[in-house]
Amino acid sequence: MQEIDLKSYIRDIPDWPKEGILFRDITPLLENGKALSAAMDYFCGEFTGADIDYVAAVEARGFIFGPAVAERLGVGFIPIRKKGKLPFDTESVTYDLEYGTDTLEVHRDAIIKGPRVLMIDDLLATGGTMKAACELIEKIGGEITGINFLIELSGLGGREKLGGYDAKSLICY
Repeated sequence: MQEIDLKSYIRDIPDWPKEGILFRDITPLLENGKALSAAMDYFCGEFTGADIDYVAAVEARGFIFGPAVAERLGVGFIPIRKKGKLPFDTESVTYDLEYGTDTLEVHRDAIIKGPRVLMIDDLLATGGTMKAACELIEKIGGEITGINFLIELSGLGGREKLGGYDAKSLICY
């Protein structure tokens, strides 16, 4: 991986989207070619040449990195979307949010050439979305080989929710 301080490319935005939240904005990282390339090197790192069949990611920010990682690794990409966004036969998982529930969906036939899946996302916070995404991939026959996050908000306990998975984060707050 290129030697670059990726944390310096993360912008803090206080009180967004609501008061009391400190939002970690990845836009400056995305806008800088060297920083973006270093992030991609991290995401692909140990999986270059590894035995994986797919990369999967949840919309929306996971879609920034997921397809690019899949392309670099020479494997397919599995989009995981919010309920009602996929046009074919889907499998779904409903999970708890802080104030309510949400549902993720994936096409039932997304895994056709092998079961090994690398999960990618920009941020690990409470872990609920990624845990649900992993359960969804397993529900359609996938085996989670690893989870890579760009950023982890370690004080929110997301890693504990992903206890049975090999999850790694590049930047921790």
